[in-house]
Amino acid sequence: MEIEEERQNNRVITRGYMPSNIIMWDDLEIEWKSWIIPIIMMINVIMFIITMFNNKCYLHGGACVMKFLGKFSFEPFSHNPLLGPSYQTLLKMGAIDGATIAQHHQGWRLITSIWLHTGLLHLLVTIFSLFFIGIRLEQQFGFVRTGVIYIIAGIGGNIVACLFDPKHVSVGASSALLGLIAAMFSELLTNWTTYANKIAAGITLSLSLIINVVVAIVPYHGHISHALGGFMTGFLLGFVLLARPKEWLTRQHITSNVFKSKYKPHQYALGVTSLVLLIIGYILGLVMLFKAKPKN
Repeated sequence: MEIEEERQNNRVITRGYMPSNIIMWDDLEIEWKSWIIPIIMMINVIMFIITMFNNKCYLHGGACVMKFLGKFSFEPFSHNPLLGPSYQTLLKMGAIDGATIAQHHQGWRLITSIWLHTGLLHLLVTIFSLFFIGIRLEQQFGFVRTGVIYIIAGIGGNIVACLFDPKHVSVGASSALLGLIAAMFSELLTNWTTYANKIAAGITLSLSLIINVVVAIVPYHGHISHALGGFMTGFLLGFVLLARPKEWLTRQHITSNVFKSKYKPHQYALGVTSLVLLIIGYILGLVMLFKAKPKN
């Protein structure tokens, strides 16, 4: 008992000296070390470098941007305003194309496209958002739940994009990222009482959402459907994976109440409903995608 009380007292002291620039989780403890998000950031950068290396704009005969970069120079702004490769290169690297996936059963594109970016500006927005949103999310909920949300939301957004715009070549990095942001929105709702500064949390998430949606609707980048698909998938996953148990809430406020149920009734309701909707949506989406009749 004495040891436990000492730990709780230390926790209070620690919470009082958390950095003041943490505005989303306020003074909550860092429970996990972040490593999966830095790895995701590194993979994104490496994949972009490889994509640009394979692009070789100078061979396309156009007026490349930043020609001094040689093989890594960007396509003309008229072809790609985000400073990146061509459609053909992205498709070669694993971008999604609904018609190709349906006709040739290349389901692997639903995964590979998550790691691709249409341009340098797109990559920078992703890195920026992962740094401010993804790392904090992993520090609070761990690498497993954070990684699952990122991958499942990315795939979900790609499925929706393929169904609504099957002939458009696009990538799924924004779907995965918007999934993380959406999951934090649902986490904010279901764990409302844990936030001391709810307005700051809402503003931070809203700004990140607006920036990523703006990038997502750039004409070259992709169809808005993939952003909506990733957001909705992440929003539902947040209710399933990010609910705070009562024991955690009790620990944060340092009380000695004992609960018969681990979660609150509304958390159970939202979690179960969201899980059912996710399963049904995934099954229907995959069936519709791979059963689609080829169109000329």
